[in-house]
Amino acid sequence: MSHIDSDIKTPVIDARLASRLVAKQFPRWRDLPVEPVVPGGRNNRTFRFGNELMIRLPNGAGYADQVDKEQRWLPSMRTAVPVSIPEPVAMGQPGCDYPWRWSVYRWIEGETADVGPVDSVESLAIELASFLAALRRFDPNGGPLPGAHNFRRGGRLDFYSDQTRQAIKRLDGVIDPECATNLWDRAISSAWTADPVWVHGDVSPFNLLVRDGKLAAVIDFGLCTIGDPACDLVIAWTFFDGTAREAFRKHVGLDELTWDRARGWAFWKAAITASGMVEDRVGPEAALEVIAAILNEQNR
Repeated sequence: MSHIDSDIKTPVIDARLASRLVAKQFPRWRDLPVEPVVPGGRNNRTFRFGNELMIRLPNGAGYADQVDKEQRWLPSMRTAVPVSIPEPVAMGQPGCDYPWRWSVYRWIEGETADVGPVDSVESLAIELASFLAALRRFDPNGGPLPGAHNFRRGGRLDFYSDQTRQAIKRLDGVIDPECATNLWDRAISSAWTADPVWVHGDVSPFNLLVRDGKLAAVIDFGLCTIGDPACDLVIAWTFFDGTAREAFRKHVGLDELTWDRARGWAFWKAAITASGMVEDRVGPEAALEVIAAILNEQNR
């Protein structure tokens, strides 16, 4: 959680608040038209200012420290990766009864990959794999370690063992519990033993922007960390399939044990969603489809 008191009441975050904050702290932008970005993310509310800027306001104390992290690392990270990532322009301070820091970024044109037209999903998979490989090569010195700030993405998967085994019990009769348990045991039997590398932490179609049918940007680095890159491979089952999944696997360049852990990350999130332990925007039916894809692959 943030060092800021997590009991602070979350204010109403709307275009009026966004306009007041900008007018008070960055008066040169006060006359720009403002509109909410829809969808604008779950952990932050996003607003577009004019044609070139956007602001992101954390909607809870648990996400407030992510502002500092993105401001610190994204400027230098931008030069190391082959597609656009958010470019911080300024950092706002608490004010107007809003209790946390917030960010101003350059606007990036595009649609999220879950709705935007894509020329070739297989080509998109290769472009994303190249991005992740480049991200892993970015100097990790001084980077943030996994922890509560990013829900331990990039850390040891077995942190979620109790929760996962509970979900398997809840899904008994819906999925094969023995097969699921075997998959989980295999996933947690290894760990990343190389030096830590940069991890995005939330690679999903909602955080990929496409433009002209191709990958234009990777956004939302709030969960980024240095550690085990296995969690960044979950999209292999949540968005890719068939030849696209194979292309992603081939070009991302990681070993079999990392893919075992990746299946574990994908299964954990899908299982707790399908079992009703958490709510997720993909929904329980889509989560069951992810589980089926993972277990079918495991059984081959």
